[in-house]
Amino acid sequence: MLNPYLDIHPDVQQALSEGKPVVALESTIISHGMPYPENVETALRVEKAVRDNGAIPATIAILKGRLKVGLSEEEITYLGQQGQSAIKTSRRDIPFIVANKADGATTVASTMILANMAGIRVFATGGIGGVHRGAETSFDISADLEELAETKVAVVCAGIKSILDLGLTLEYLETKGVPVIGYGTETLPAFYTRESQFGVDYRIDSPELIAAALKAKWEMQLKGGAVIANPVPEEHALKNEEIDSVIDAAIAEMDAKGIKGKDSTPFLLAKVAEKTAGNSLKANIALVLNNAALAAKIAVAYCD
Repeated sequence: MLNPYLDIHPDVQQALSEGKPVVALESTIISHGMPYPENVETALRVEKAVRDNGAIPATIAILKGRLKVGLSEEEITYLGQQGQSAIKTSRRDIPFIVANKADGATTVASTMILANMAGIRVFATGGIGGVHRGAETSFDISADLEELAETKVAVVCAGIKSILDLGLTLEYLETKGVPVIGYGTETLPAFYTRESQFGVDYRIDSPELIAAALKAKWEMQLKGGAVIANPVPEEHALKNEEIDSVIDAAIAEMDAKGIKGKDSTPFLLAKVAEKTAGNSLKANIALVLNNAALAAKIAVAYCD
């Protein structure tokens, strides 16, 4: 039965009907990740990276209350112009945005939900959310982690956002049975940097082997997704000591201003971009393009 709230772009629907590879893409990066028109330019470049590697892109959002799987260039431009007036949308927000016929930019969690509704199994993003620093008292844990535990979508990312507590996030994922795969690395990438002090569960060096593992997981009816951690390209990576001091300063400023919840990540990312003279934004764009290319290769192998 078709979901009455869901609109699937004709190109995406045709690919799914014919068993061809499709890669889901989130929309928070368009509305909340960077300014217009750079956000639209980046979104279109990410879609092109998916196509160049053999798959069909499906950028996901909620527009005027409709769940959209696959956006036209006009819709991507509209969302980019809306900017932060589009509601940052996680699982809990979806029914209210639909009921109010509002615009919503999907996070990792909500993108996974809509991708799963459409039958898309591979999703590319920048970095996933996780356990925030100080969560032992604040209990601030991203809904992304619970979605990874429940929903059959693999997320290709540059690791866990380095503004978070990487160790606690890995512990949470282990408890929930979510595998963390390092693509060509035994060390967990940390978004802006290529490595951290933490290891991954499995190192896999080929998209074909990743696809085979995903297929085995889901054919055995094991619920949940997987994290495929793909390091930021070396020429765009920031140094660990540089980014750590910037993040510590940004977190102190955020705490002093009393910023919490869903506002914390956009604040921290903006501060990091400011303090690194825009180098973090360049790294962000490079790693998203890199992840889109890998996700397409995995989706192709999964369909094969």
